[in-house]
Amino acid sequence: MTIDRVAVKQNAKEIIRTSKPSLVTAGLIFTLLGVLINFLSLRLTGVAYDDMAGILQASSEGRADAAMQLMARAMPGPGESLIDVLLHLALSVVSVGFSIFTLNSIRRNAPDYGNLLDGFGMMPRLLWLLILEALFIMLWSMLFVIPGIIAAYRYSLAVYIMIDHPELSAMDCIRESKRMTQGFKSQLFLLDLSFILWLLLSSLPVIGYAVQVYLTPYMETSKALYYEQIRVQGSEWQVI
Repeated sequence: MTIDRVAVKQNAKEIIRTSKPSLVTAGLIFTLLGVLINFLSLRLTGVAYDDMAGILQASSEGRADAAMQLMARAMPGPGESLIDVLLHLALSVVSVGFSIFTLNSIRRNAPDYGNLLDGFGMMPRLLWLLILEALFIMLWSMLFVIPGIIAAYRYSLAVYIMIDHPELSAMDCIRESKRMTQGFKSQLFLLDLSFILWLLLSSLPVIGYAVQVYLTPYMETSKALYYEQIRVQGSEWQVI
């Protein structure tokens, strides 16, 4: 079964345009949260300009021991590293909340900005799912890059499955994602590839943040629509 990518993306745009509450506003909240967490992460774990200058100067003068000592002092301590990890875990959980908001918007199921925090309600199982996904993808990537990419798409629906079926374990969600993506992995890859120009724009300084406010809901809505279509595979595509 082939899903009409153009129709999916057109449908995603229409949903974004008509969604209430606004998907773009949710994208703005998520983007601002990401900027804040990245800023805090940089403050916690980044190397200060003066420290970096000292390290570079010592290196250029051939004082390797001094450069290593300066680097050791500039590195974050265990406390800062732990806080940094927790901040990024929180952002991952909020990203799942954004997926919940998006699915509710697609299904006209009373979406609410509070959905952005819904991921915290299943945080232990959700974190275990993310850890297992990362582990399996890493193991496949050790064979070669391409098996790792295939694995990433094989498990890409696991989060949606956990959202819809909170009674399932993390491994059950991974197994179901593996089953559901059979015959669809290349289509999911092409969907992501179709956003390449948007992603390049989003990487630009300053303006990139403005692009992300729209791109985040655009990509997430398109992916969620793919999930909906795969979930009821065999049915005829209908514009929601």
